[in-house]
Amino acid sequence: MTAFAWHRRAFLHAAGGTALAAGLTGLTLRPAVAVAGETVATDEQFAALRAKWRDLLLGTGFSPTAEPFKTLLANLGTSARGYLSTMAPASGSLWPGLVWSDPEPDLDAESYAFSARMNDTYNRLNVMAQAFCQPGTGLTGDTVLLHAIVAGLDHVHAEVYNENTTRYGNWWNWQIGGAQALMDTCVLLHDQLSADRKDAFCRAVDHFVPDSAVAAYTGTSTGANRVDLCRSIILRGIVGENPDKVALAARALAPVFPYVTSGDGFYSDGSFIQHRNVPYIGGYGAVLHDGVGRLLALLRGSAWQLNDPNTQLFLDTVEKAVAPFIYNGLMMDNVTSRGISRNGGNEHQRAHGLLATLVLLGQGASPEENARWRAMVKGWMLRDYYYPALKNPGLSLIRASLLQSLQDDASVTATPEPVEHRLFHNMDRATHRRRGWAASVSMASKRIAHYEFGNGENARGYHTGAGWLSWWGSDFGLEQYSDAYWPTVDPYRLPGITASRKPLADGEGGNWGQPMPDAAWVGGTTDGEFGATGQHLKGLAGTMEAKKSWFWLDDSIVCLGAGITSADGYPVETTVDNRHLGSSGAPALTVDGRTQPTAQGWTATFENAEWAHIAGQAGYVFPGGADLGAVREERTGAWKDINTGGPADPLTRRYVTLFTDHGPDPVDGRYAYILMPGASARTTARRAGDHGWLRILANSDRQQAVRVSRLGFTAVNFWAAGAVDRIASNAPASVLVREHGNGTATIVVSDPAREAVSLEVVWNRRVSKVLSKPSTLVGATAGPSLKLTFGDLTGQAGAPQKITVRLG
Repeated sequence: MTAFAWHRRAFLHAAGGTALAAGLTGLTLRPAVAVAGETVATDEQFAALRAKWRDLLLGTGFSPTAEPFKTLLANLGTSARGYLSTMAPASGSLWPGLVWSDPEPDLDAESYAFSARMNDTYNRLNVMAQAFCQPGTGLTGDTVLLHAIVAGLDHVHAEVYNENTTRYGNWWNWQIGGAQALMDTCVLLHDQLSADRKDAFCRAVDHFVPDSAVAAYTGTSTGANRVDLCRSIILRGIVGENPDKVALAARALAPVFPYVTSGDGFYSDGSFIQHRNVPYIGGYGAVLHDGVGRLLALLRGSAWQLNDPNTQLFLDTVEKAVAPFIYNGLMMDNVTSRGISRNGGNEHQRAHGLLATLVLLGQGASPEENARWRAMVKGWMLRDYYYPALKNPGLSLIRASLLQSLQDDASVTATPEPVEHRLFHNMDRATHRRRGWAASVSMASKRIAHYEFGNGENARGYHTGAGWLSWWGSDFGLEQYSDAYWPTVDPYRLPGITASRKPLADGEGGNWGQPMPDAAWVGGTTDGEFGATGQHLKGLAGTMEAKKSWFWLDDSIVCLGAGITSADGYPVETTVDNRHLGSSGAPALTVDGRTQPTAQGWTATFENAEWAHIAGQAGYVFPGGADLGAVREERTGAWKDINTGGPADPLTRRYVTLFTDHGPDPVDGRYAYILMPGASARTTARRAGDHGWLRILANSDRQQAVRVSRLGFTAVNFWAAGAVDRIASNAPASVLVREHGNGTATIVVSDPAREAVSLEVVWNRRVSKVLSKPSTLVGATAGPSLKLTFGDLTGQAGAPQKITVRLG
């Protein structure tokens, strides 16, 4: 037991203002701290920084009696009161159930849990400190609460978080989570803590987060982790008034800003990678933006203001990397990795904090950028009918104040979603936005992991890189992945994937294994509005492989598959779609004009089906017909099934699934379908009957290609050299052609496999002149046909090469 132990009963029976906690020498009491920025210190510079950080923790400019702040403050008070009433210091813990003492420290899962509980303990103390500082919590300035917080800090420090302890379990809890929660609390209670206490807490942070933690940009000190480590050191500097610490960490932020060409960080195409090979804009990327946004705001105007010119590169990622994955107030799950398996968070909730971060970042951007971002964020807020940000009870006060201020700003006009296609060739993702819907595809390659499993999280995410095609409507479907989808969905039937039914172990590939397939050709081309994407798919822990292509158009996505083979002894399926219907939904399923039963537990196969329609969702057209499987089912699961830290309470949700069964051990299986989000049954049937709208030019394991003449669109994914219709390539490539009404055409070529030391593409169409070309094009011959000769493309990382010509 620490010398600062006490009995919880003493607090519950204490009279207001009476210091009852044992060992609280050096504690300074002061009146209620109800307004941010009231701290006073002898050094004005550090006092100003602490005041600014208080504002960034607590929020400013809101009325505590107005909603949503009244409720948020009351909830904060309720949480703090609960923590206060259950605090019971003992050897190895401050609360029952949060035991941090590990008798045999190592790197096993149990040791990780012990270190996480230490971190959770500091987080609870920080919540209590916020309730003490904030108005309207019912605990504002409460001296009993203050004594409990300080004694709790002493207890944790004496037992576990001090300069004599050897860390165990997860490094993150010691260097980032625990350090930040401790220093945040020290900023909030700076005037109430003795100098000796602050010195002791700072020594602990120095021990666990030494200067060497940011000496090299490598290992766990990259990307979002580097920003968090810098935050730990900067806060330690302003708590302990150490200018060298602040200067060191401010300088150490510099490697975060430039774009990277490998490893963790932002890429020039807007990709963001963390943990070597995991797309993470919705997870670590959001953390990085929040961390940088706060630190830029903190240091702005101080002696340590960041004047690095590369900060503009970071600001550019708002529109290049973040915005493409936010749709109507949600952050797409396919860039969130393990986060999808966490209870208490969904696509919308994960976006809310980021929306506020963009508002904060805008304050340090150019006036033009700030105006664009505010209009963009306001549009997302207003269009999110499923889970509006200001209805989120877990939103922090600072974020709520930023978003409420924007929503109330009548001078800001919300901007609509753009119409665009974006290819993120450095992280095997693509997004496609139309006026009424948006979609995104998630792939894996020899560069990008199938999925990430770690800390017991995301145990069944193994097929999320197998061509998972997620989509949402502008006024429907925003709940698709946000209502207990991941613990209840069949993980072998995610929308768009081709997968073997071979059973995989939870966490297949191992803890932090992040398995990657040995497949190079993954990527595509785009002209900015339409696109062609392809994936050489090799399944996880099996022999299944396939060639998959998506052609992204104005009202639909054409999906082709070929070369589907497997020798695992299990059936292989391509899931056309798997729509989440909530706990009671039963929309009509129509196949070739016939409405099917709505009863749950219903399964059927439709031979040579031409089209299908799910009411209120989408239409599906099968050129040439398809044997279509359909399932209506209620599925039950628990968050604990996919995340060891989740609750075990069973959840039941309904699904309607459409799929193609390629049979056990298929050889050269194929599929073709057109996804039409939001289409009516009549529109779907009309498209199915319009045999001239789409021409499938090829669908084999050598080439996949389509033409839609009405759109002037032709695209070919060359898995091998060859010719398709008017287009030929002497090596694997992706080629997209758009013919425009003004007599010009755009040709976009890429080398997704990153293996072409030279490439020749021929378009057998009369061309009179080449109007623009990239530097990679070393030869262009116009005339009766267009011949394009590229130099070495291996260094282009699969980036599209765009050429504009005048037609003859």
